[in-house]
Amino acid sequence: MSARVKTAILISGRGSNMQALVAAAAERDYPAEIVGVVSDRPEAGGLAVAAAHGIATAALPRGDFPSRDAHEAAIDLVLRDWGAEIVCLAGYMRMLSAGFVERRLGRVINIHPSLLPLFKGLDTHSRALEAGVSLHGCTVHFVTAGMDEGPIIGQAAVPVSPSDTPDTLASRVLHAEHQLYGRVLRWVAEGRVTLENGRAVHTGFTADDSAALIAPTPGIDPAHLENLARFTP
Repeated sequence: MSARVKTAILISGRGSNMQALVAAAAERDYPAEIVGVVSDRPEAGGLAVAAAHGIATAALPRGDFPSRDAHEAAIDLVLRDWGAEIVCLAGYMRMLSAGFVERRLGRVINIHPSLLPLFKGLDTHSRALEAGVSLHGCTVHFVTAGMDEGPIIGQAAVPVSPSDTPDTLASRVLHAEHQLYGRVLRWVAEGRVTLENGRAVHTGFTADDSAALIAPTPGIDPAHLENLARFTP
């Protein structure tokens, strides 16, 4: 196997998607290596989890720096020290500047808890329920200067039940996120998805990679829903 692509993760909280990526990268044939985790919040629970896995960590609170540019410069320095080629945002609650994104364009990816372009921003699960959608889910996309606007790499959908609350729907979507993110990072690390002329270009995909979305009938036992979600690039 060729050298694995060094990958860093940015978090602001517990880092459950970070943990999913760490677990994926533990597989022998996985093409990405998690080399470090950065948080803008020293109290973020994900930092301790990463350290327990022997992964380098850095806590860089925004308040310790005189400006956004200075804060991002410190993050960039850490990423360079780790040799990070790909950056994954996993619950990182700050917008990255256009300059930061441009320097790493096509090498920064994010996971968002909705089927973009629907429900950009926060409170996605409440907004999905208010809108009355029958399908909800998550999206991994390349990061660009606009919030949640980058080209879509992959999505996973789950059905919405009439009895759902924001919490039950969030739990179902989070399970799909944990499966999707590791799969998409594999594609990016293998070079099977690239950012070209503002679009995510997929090459060399198998039938399994391109499996169609499945939308189970609303009302099915939620305990079984996570087993029915499939993915699509």
